[in-house]
Amino acid sequence: MPVETMFSLTEQLSTIGISPNAHVYYQQTPQQLIEQTLHRHQGTLSDTGALVINTGKFTGRSPQDRFIVLDSVTRNAVNWNTINQPINEAYFSRLQQKMVAYFNYSNEFWVRDAFACADTRYRLNIRVITQKPWSSLFAYNMFLRPTRQDLDTFEPEWMVLQAEDVLADPQTEGTRKENFTIISFAHKTILIGGSGYTGEIKKSIFSVLNFVLPYYHNLLSMHCSANVGNEGDTAIFFGLSGTGKTTLSSDPDRKLIGDDEHGWANNSVFNFEGGCYAKTIGLQKEDEPGIFSAIRQGALVENTVFMPGSNHINFNDSSITENTRVSYPLSFINNAIEPSVAGVPTNVFFLTCDAAGVLPPISRLTVGQAMYQFMSGYTAKVAGTEEGIKEPKLTFSACFGEPFMPLHPAFYAKMLGKKLADQQVQVWLVNTGWSGGTYGIGSRIKLAYTRAMINAALRGQLHQVDFATHPVFGFRFPLSCPGVPAKILNPRNTWKDKAAYDVMAKTLGLQFINTFEKFSNGASAEILEAAPNI
Repeated sequence: MPVETMFSLTEQLSTIGISPNAHVYYQQTPQQLIEQTLHRHQGTLSDTGALVINTGKFTGRSPQDRFIVLDSVTRNAVNWNTINQPINEAYFSRLQQKMVAYFNYSNEFWVRDAFACADTRYRLNIRVITQKPWSSLFAYNMFLRPTRQDLDTFEPEWMVLQAEDVLADPQTEGTRKENFTIISFAHKTILIGGSGYTGEIKKSIFSVLNFVLPYYHNLLSMHCSANVGNEGDTAIFFGLSGTGKTTLSSDPDRKLIGDDEHGWANNSVFNFEGGCYAKTIGLQKEDEPGIFSAIRQGALVENTVFMPGSNHINFNDSSITENTRVSYPLSFINNAIEPSVAGVPTNVFFLTCDAAGVLPPISRLTVGQAMYQFMSGYTAKVAGTEEGIKEPKLTFSACFGEPFMPLHPAFYAKMLGKKLADQQVQVWLVNTGWSGGTYGIGSRIKLAYTRAMINAALRGQLHQVDFATHPVFGFRFPLSCPGVPAKILNPRNTWKDKAAYDVMAKTLGLQFINTFEKFSNGASAEILEAAPNI
């Protein structure tokens, strides 16, 4: 590192109180970070060269331990609730001092400068300070990477301080437990303590963007993947972790924009990130060749185990967690576009993992239905994505990403509805969950069928087929689709006990209505008319 760059870094760190006696590893290359991890016995290389690590006590996010500082910036803007939990600024300051003291007296730590937002008009400068080298590798993989010239003038706008050895005292520091993630919009700082799970770094920056971009730039931020066809037709895939965002956007016939976080501006869709963070449980080369081939040198694999007596990863082993993951740069995907920017979408897909087995595998939505479904965010949390989730659990996650949305869901939904109407975008609801019965009775819809339905929608093939209307939800679903058995398109036909299906459909519909009640005062007549008919 040039002397002037190191001097600038030291000067900038001193502004937050860090005057380290430690060895500061700045902007290390992936190979350096891998070697440092191996040297400290914190990881192992797989037979493909990927670095395999264990994130420790936490193998998923802990949403109950995420807080936003209550201050003049957030007081009247944030939608305060059990997810967006307020914390006093005094507690934030105390924990920040504890974090700073930790780095001041550490023997070593790692600093990574990076960007978020591929559209340079909205670029965010980020500095990530971590306790371990593999956490810095994760930041390298997941965020946009500055050039040498960028670093000469780099000044961080947001700071992330992460150290799993820094623990909170819940009795005196305002947290629920010893682990914490705290976001201060006034100080533009994120504190992550007590957890080594890398996803906390990624999702805390996502939460920041979900506040800053819609609130200050009138730009829709989205928990979605996106790709673009050869004709420039962009497709967006909304959904919670485990619903298929990464898998379904990885299409050899289309260019990948990104797999998880995007912005929708007036004339573009762009990736927030520079990498992918894919689930690997049950990974098979024939089903997901892009992800499989990306697990090579430079990739960071989390919480997997090896086949006995080898360094070959056993992707079917969930003994540590169901939430096994791999992070890698977008450049590891052969058909990823760079920069990760494309035009506005032609098709939008809402991915829902329906553990009730009620929803059609694909349905076409009106704008009103799309806004209703977007605000509802129905899906099932699948095993491992959060602490304590062992099997699919029905949930309603507003905007298909409620844990990361600081503003009121209606704020995002209004922006979405306007874009759908103004740009005449077709919206589809895709059930990647169960058919023929509820979870435990029915079977999960085959990935090959889901791909075939999405491809048919993208190619316009579903505009020429007959549709039927679901009696409870009012969705229009196709009665035929190339490459898909006609029987599964109507979910009622897949249940042996048709009366049981009818009961479950009404039960699920009632859950929608009851959940949406909290939004009803702010919803338009068009949205309210899209409610299920019980």
